[in-house]
Amino acid sequence: MKPKKKSKSLFYSSLFRQQLQQLHGDEREKAAAAAAAAAKEEEEEEEEEEEESSLLRSSSSPAAAAEEAAAEAAAAEEAAAAAEEAAGGFGLGRVVGMSWVVAEELRALWSLAVPISAMNCVVYLRAMVSVLFLGRLGAVELAGGALSIGFTNITGYSVLVGLASALEPLCGQAFGSRNFPLLSLSLQRAFLLLLLAALPISLLWINLRPILLFLRQDPALTAAAASYCFFSLPDLLTNAFLQPLRVFLRSQGVTAPMAFCSAAAVLLHVPLNFLLVFVLRLGIPGVALSAALTNLNMMLFLLAYLRWSGVCRHTWRGWAPPADVVADLRPLVRLALPSCAGVCLEWWWYEIMTVLAGYLPDPTAAVGATAVLINTTSLMYTIPMALAACVSTRVGNELGAGKPRRARLAAHVALGCAAVIGVLHVAWTAALRHSWVALFTSDASVRRLAAAALPLVGLCELGNCPQTTGCGVLRGAARPAVGARINFLSFYLVGTPVAVGLAFGARAGFGGLWYGLFSAQAACVVLVLTAVLGWTDWEAEAARARKLTGRQEMKVLYVGSGGAHEQV
Repeated sequence: MKPKKKSKSLFYSSLFRQQLQQLHGDEREKAAAAAAAAAKEEEEEEEEEEEESSLLRSSSSPAAAAEEAAAEAAAAEEAAAAAEEAAGGFGLGRVVGMSWVVAEELRALWSLAVPISAMNCVVYLRAMVSVLFLGRLGAVELAGGALSIGFTNITGYSVLVGLASALEPLCGQAFGSRNFPLLSLSLQRAFLLLLLAALPISLLWINLRPILLFLRQDPALTAAAASYCFFSLPDLLTNAFLQPLRVFLRSQGVTAPMAFCSAAAVLLHVPLNFLLVFVLRLGIPGVALSAALTNLNMMLFLLAYLRWSGVCRHTWRGWAPPADVVADLRPLVRLALPSCAGVCLEWWWYEIMTVLAGYLPDPTAAVGATAVLINTTSLMYTIPMALAACVSTRVGNELGAGKPRRARLAAHVALGCAAVIGVLHVAWTAALRHSWVALFTSDASVRRLAAAALPLVGLCELGNCPQTTGCGVLRGAARPAVGARINFLSFYLVGTPVAVGLAFGARAGFGGLWYGLFSAQAACVVLVLTAVLGWTDWEAEAARARKLTGRQEMKVLYVGSGGAHEQV
């Protein structure tokens, strides 16, 4: 075995030695105990890291390996708890120690969140480029494409994203407990689940034309929307693989490659659109196919990187036999259904807002202003969405490793960051509302409505950022059903009646719709924070994580350098 590294232990020793010089009597003894416990914790963590490679090559069962890793992690957690308790006798030492721990958690969290935020912004730009090319084709093409994009978001992409988010607790906790066969097998089961879900979705997309005609939509608009939807079918298939792959990598902290691969793919999106739309004169099908090819390029670039770097050589165990993939889908399905419901309930509500805006006295201006505001919220949402995804990973990893206190710390730090982001959103939407809205439209009535409502949208983000992050905590703890119930209660039993009542009953008009959103976000953030901060037993969640990740012996085909063999 390699010699143990002492750098972090020396740091702790020197830190508490400085405190010893300022203390006397019993306080000196407590500080010494804290230093010894902290040094012991760091030594055990370094030893665990040095022995990890031998654990991966061992022939013992995955469940046994997971139990051993969990036991070591629990010992480290107890040492940390002892240090914290011993340090409780003096104020400055505890403040310094906690500040260092919080700083480390901030570093771990944002090292994941910054690349994911960048990737989300890049994906947002891809959608904007598609809309711009639709606009160059004509007004009918733009309206039909926008209608189709809304339809595909509601019926397809929201479902796939929601189903894929079920992997967050499974993969996050499996990686934390070092149960790598479960990590690999869960990814393959998610592929299967999303492909099965894509079948009825594709049938719905193929039949969009008769659906819209039945709803008495304009024939020209219907033809444009149906064309875009039909040629988006390849993108549906690509997302069935891309969405689970993103969660699989994020659970292991592999986030920077996703940002770089997404940026490279989007750089090709503009020339692809130009080639298919204007050179080959494919029109609307060209825009849809360009979007599909861009997502395909994202996935291919990512797979090429993984193949070249070998970053997942331990966590990807090769393709499992089909019988093992379908053997026990129940844990994934139990998490997938509420995860999907939580995502869809929130996504769909914004589409309902657009429909309601069409019934206001000036529907053209109201729908246009709604489009501006929803695009703005989508852009602002990229940061809390990334933060939620990353805190889900952090909470899942720590619970899987048997460290409930670190999971709680990750949740609290992320919620604090979300509150700061919400305040920043309030500030910029109030200060830049007129200049921001002017970037989207030159129509005076649309600009007036959107600029008047934008500060209220920013105020909504003050609740949206913490509630989105809190839902990420719930997903990481394998409690997506709680988030789904909160979303239904907040958006449909609070937000919708308030929006309809104010906009139409009280004749508040366009602003009434957004006061409905504000009430929904206010209810949602109160309930989510209550669930995370008040109703979460972190010790019990760690016990649930052990059950979720170590519940079964799995037989997975492992393809290594020495050939293919089965690991049980």
